Amino acid sequence: MAIPIDLTGRKAIISGVTTGIGAAIASTMARAGCDIAGCALDMATSAGARAFLDRSRQHGRTAFYHHCDLSLPEAPGQWVANAAVQLGGIDIVVSNAGQNIFRGAAECTEADWSHCMNLDLASHWRFAHAALPYLRKSECGVVILIGSNHADRTIPGCFPYNIAKAGVQAMVQSLAIEWGPRVRAVGIAPGFIDTPGNDAWFASFPDPAGERSKTEKLHPIGRLGRPDEIGMLCAFLASDLCPFITGTTLTVDGGRGALLQDKV
Repeated sequence: MAIPIDLTGRKAIISGVTTGIGAAIASTMARAGCDIAGCALDMATSAGARAFLDRSRQHGRTAFYHHCDLSLPEAPGQWVANAAVQLGGIDIVVSNAGQNIFRGAAECTEADWSHCMNLDLASHWRFAHAALPYLRKSECGVVILIGSNHADRTIPGCFPYNIAKAGVQAMVQSLAIEWGPRVRAVGIAPGFIDTPGNDAWFASFPDPAGERSKTEKLHPIGRLGRPDEIGMLCAFLASDLCPFITGTTLTVDGGRGALLQDKV
């Protein structure tokens, strides 16, 4: 599919590129013209890492991959420094890496809390902060943080993930205020996106197909979201088509949050 957005020659660093939403973001950004340095937990020899490199290069773009655990405090800075050298600068940051760490508020342990806050909240700041010197040198610096609709509305058993994602939404506001006007900061809060992780979640029910159908009917649009729909929004937000968008988080949930109560 053609991408009517031109990011030719821009340099993007994207986390979590080997599967799901991150893989779709990287592919879409490459089609729009970006050179990309991507990272994930997968080793460089993994199928996901190879697929990321192949997709980017098929579109004629330069691509690099790094194995990186962004939950470690020192990891984001090390990766950004290497990526900036490889790319020759940084124009776009897409901080996507994360994990659904769902617990009850009473059952959540200190280890659960620490891991979630390090990966789903602190890593976004460490990543963006490490890239800031390069973004300030760019003529089009933008940070895109991938949050979640759980920041605004959640369900039982999603603690502390929802807390971390609320923090990401607040982070977008602070970065836009403090790093502007040179650097824009925008958030995307996906809802229920059809990824391999969600396939595994449906498979945990006695009737996976029935549970999927029930979930789809909870969305006014009548289906789950596609990863490439998040990718297309990322490319748009990083482009010259929206220079006045900063400090806000866009919810992409197929209308799910508009419902007052569920009826299936």
